[in-house]
Amino acid sequence: MTHITPSDLSILLVEPSDTQRKIIINKLNKEGITEVSTAKNITESIDIIERHPPDLIASAMYFEDGTAKELIKTIKNNEKLADIAFMLVTSEVKREHLEEFKQSGVVALLPKPFTAEHLGAAINTTIDLLSPDEMELDHFDVHEIRVLLVDDSKLARNHIRRVLNNLGLNKVTEAEDGQQAIDLLQDNMFDLVVTDYNMPEVDGRELTRYIREKSQQSHLPILMVTSERNDTHLANIEQDGVNALCDKPFEPKFVKKLLFQLLEH
Repeated sequence: MTHITPSDLSILLVEPSDTQRKIIINKLNKEGITEVSTAKNITESIDIIERHPPDLIASAMYFEDGTAKELIKTIKNNEKLADIAFMLVTSEVKREHLEEFKQSGVVALLPKPFTAEHLGAAINTTIDLLSPDEMELDHFDVHEIRVLLVDDSKLARNHIRRVLNNLGLNKVTEAEDGQQAIDLLQDNMFDLVVTDYNMPEVDGRELTRYIREKSQQSHLPILMVTSERNDTHLANIEQDGVNALCDKPFEPKFVKKLLFQLLEH
C-alpha cells in the first residue's frame, strides 16, 4: 500500500474572507500541505471541483450565494464527486445547525479558531479515508464478517460503508431504519451491527432492545454511532446492551480500534 502523507493531499479552501483564507492557508502549510486552491463562494467552488476534484474540501458555513449545506449536497449527489472528503470550518455552536453536517458524512467539524491539533486530526482522518487499511484479526476472516449497517441518512450510510470497506469489511447490508433492520435480522445472520441512534419510528435504542431480548442473535456485537450529548441518554443506551459508542463524524482510526476490541475480545 502506498502511504499517503499530508504533502500528497490537494485541498480546496472555500472561504469568503480574504483574511481567514490567508490564516487557514498558513495553518495548512504548517501541516505540510502546499497544494491548496481557493474559492470565495459556492458557484466558484463547484466550478473548481468539477474541473479539478480535490482530495479534501475545507469549507466555511455561510456565503453570499448559499451555505455549505448546498455545497455538500451538490457534491454528495454527484457520483463522480461523492467520495471527496468534506470538512466544515465554522464558529457555529448550535447543535441543531451542525447536526445535518454530522449526518452527511463530513470528516471533521473544525471550530473557528481551530488549533493545529484539530487540523492535524482532520487531515489524518482524510488520509485514512484515502488509504485502505485492512484489519488483521485472529478469530475472523475480515472479508467474511457480515455487517448490518443501520442509518436513516443515505449520506451517513455511504460514509460509514466507505470506512468499513477500507477496513476490509465488504459484506455490508444496509437498512434505512430500525424496523427494516429488524426485518433483515429475522431472515439473515450477521456478525456485527453498526447503527445510528436517532432514527424515526424504531430508533437505535429500540433496535438494541429487540436484538438483546427478542432476536435469535442476542449476542451480536452492537456499535452505536451517535452525536447524542446527553449523559443520561448515553448511560441508558449502554445499559440496553450496546457494546460500544462512536461519535459522528465516523473516524476511521477510532472505529478500527473499537471494532478490533469488539471482534477480538
